[in-house]
Amino acid sequence: MTSVTGAALSASLGASLLAAVAGAALPRRVRPAGAGLCTAVAGAAAVVAGVAAMTGRSWSAWLPELLPLAGVRLAVDPLGGLFIAVTGAVAVCAAVYGVGYARPPRDGHGHGLDGRTVQAVLPLFVAAMLLVPAAASVSTFLVAWELMALASLLLVVAEHRHRASVGTAGLWYAVMTHLGLVAILAGLAGLAAAAHGESFDRLRAAAEGLSPAVRGAVFVATFAGFASKAGIIPLHVWLPRAHPEAPSHVSALMSAAMVNLGGYGIVRVGFDLLGGGPVWWWLLVLAAGAVSALYGILQAAVATDLKRLLAYSTCENMGLVLVGLGAGGLLLTAGARPPAALALTAALLHVVNHAAFKTLLFLAAGSVLRATGLRDLDALGGLRTRMPLTTAAFAVGALAASALPLGNGFVSEWLLLQSLIGSLGEGGTISAVTMPVAVAALALSAGLAVATFVKAFGTGFLARPRTPQAQAAAESPATMGVGMGVAAACCLALALVPAFTAPGLAGAVQVVLPGQDALTGQVTLRLAAASSTVSPLLIAVSVVGAVALLRIAMIRRARRRARLWDCGMGPLNARMEYTATSFAEPLQRVFDDVLAPETDLNVTPLAESAYLVESVTYRARVGDRIERRLYRPVVAAAAAVGEAARRLANGSVHRYLAYGFGTFTGVLILLAVTR
Repeated sequence: MTSVTGAALSASLGASLLAAVAGAALPRRVRPAGAGLCTAVAGAAAVVAGVAAMTGRSWSAWLPELLPLAGVRLAVDPLGGLFIAVTGAVAVCAAVYGVGYARPPRDGHGHGLDGRTVQAVLPLFVAAMLLVPAAASVSTFLVAWELMALASLLLVVAEHRHRASVGTAGLWYAVMTHLGLVAILAGLAGLAAAAHGESFDRLRAAAEGLSPAVRGAVFVATFAGFASKAGIIPLHVWLPRAHPEAPSHVSALMSAAMVNLGGYGIVRVGFDLLGGGPVWWWLLVLAAGAVSALYGILQAAVATDLKRLLAYSTCENMGLVLVGLGAGGLLLTAGARPPAALALTAALLHVVNHAAFKTLLFLAAGSVLRATGLRDLDALGGLRTRMPLTTAAFAVGALAASALPLGNGFVSEWLLLQSLIGSLGEGGTISAVTMPVAVAALALSAGLAVATFVKAFGTGFLARPRTPQAQAAAESPATMGVGMGVAAACCLALALVPAFTAPGLAGAVQVVLPGQDALTGQVTLRLAAASSTVSPLLIAVSVVGAVALLRIAMIRRARRRARLWDCGMGPLNARMEYTATSFAEPLQRVFDDVLAPETDLNVTPLAESAYLVESVTYRARVGDRIERRLYRPVVAAAAAVGEAARRLANGSVHRYLAYGFGTFTGVLILLAVTR
């Protein structure tokens, strides 16, 4: 008898295929609506499948004829169900939003998003992301992972005819994602060879008998590949390039769903298949997460491109997820199971919360981009009166991303903080040293996140418009508003009543830590591993009540309208406002040694006199220091090797025959010497 999980997942995959057919076959006029509706149905069915799995309705299937040699092996447990449900929910919002976003703007210049390729590939991308957490063998997992990578690459370069930067971003993404695939392939293939089987059940059974060297090599290789997909520093360079250039609903799918699967891979391999590991594994994970959180939010704090800012925010939040996973693994190694369960629960809850608010933020950013054609915060402003729905949506997402009360990001970061503080005496000397450092990193990243999103919301949506494009902005189509509204509703639900996620999170954690339940309560969350409670709903009621009382008190007083004091300079204009650059400049000065900004000052004197200045040009740019120091030399060396190799291919047949003869002779000599 087919379970609810299997039936819903099958329906989701079927709806995805139907959406792909609709995207490829329907006329252009109805193509976005047909493909978007089917993709939304696929996402909704995936949510049903994931929730059913999280509540204990696991499912498995073996399809030997579907994939040559190995067959397809699927299994959905509560851990995989969590990621399937999150991916499905993001897909619903992005699909509904994409119906309106794919329509050509009012100026009549289409951007090609209603073409057959984009409309057909998007649901296939969703289907591939659903198959990754459902895979139960190495071959099935790798095939699904590669399908996900190829589909997302096609979507990233969807607008390559309109901007040259899209092609560059696609190239970086293609190289990094396939290097990550090679690392994952090496790790899982080595594990399968050592276990003499490729099914996940076989890998679990054989893991304890493997040598520490093999287990360590498998973990490091897979961790590198999964960390690259998650956008963890220093393997992040594709993310701030690809996310801004992809269509905005695709950016939401990538940043709120796809990167989560990097975290899923770390949990599945490190905790489940390998059954945990030594302390240095989890110190590596925790250190990578802390560095990614701090560096990512620093780059976001000084970024002026709205979508690039959100991309670096993804680096920060996935870093926080890895901090939770690293702390959980470290505590589990020390035998402190209840605190380890709390840390893992906090990490998984942050996956859910980040998916909700990052979906909302990217969709709101896409609404701004569609209305104005701009991503530069220095050129925006004044959108509050022209795009009230988009402004409200971005405000909800910014509050959540800032980890402030009434935002859903606050709940998971508070849980993570409690798990770190409560475990100070649980893991011995190593825990006593590392946990305070992790707490400091978490606190600093939270403070910088507040500054980042105050900058983004204040300079982008409030005050006066700085350009004609911002002045002429208008609200987005209704379907885009519906997509943002659903995402905002999810953020508010997760912020006010996060306890409804507790059973599902408990099921996911118990896959790797049987018998551990970190959260209890309906309205008030009670932590089993620490004497702490929190009630976001009561906090919200208190805040709203206090604001309502203040408003009532203000209504009773007579109001007088008067001009703001302007120091005698006359009415304020847009040139007098803070820009995103000027807002972040003091913060940039504090972290100059980390960010290493590039400045260029050119003074041009008059031809008649060297003492009189004709013009002064000042340019400042805060680039990615890791990319500049780590990746540029590698790219330059590869380019130099390529240029040198071109000299070997001069078109001479005689030279090519000589190459072949020399290689053949060398192989024969090598065989003669070694045998």
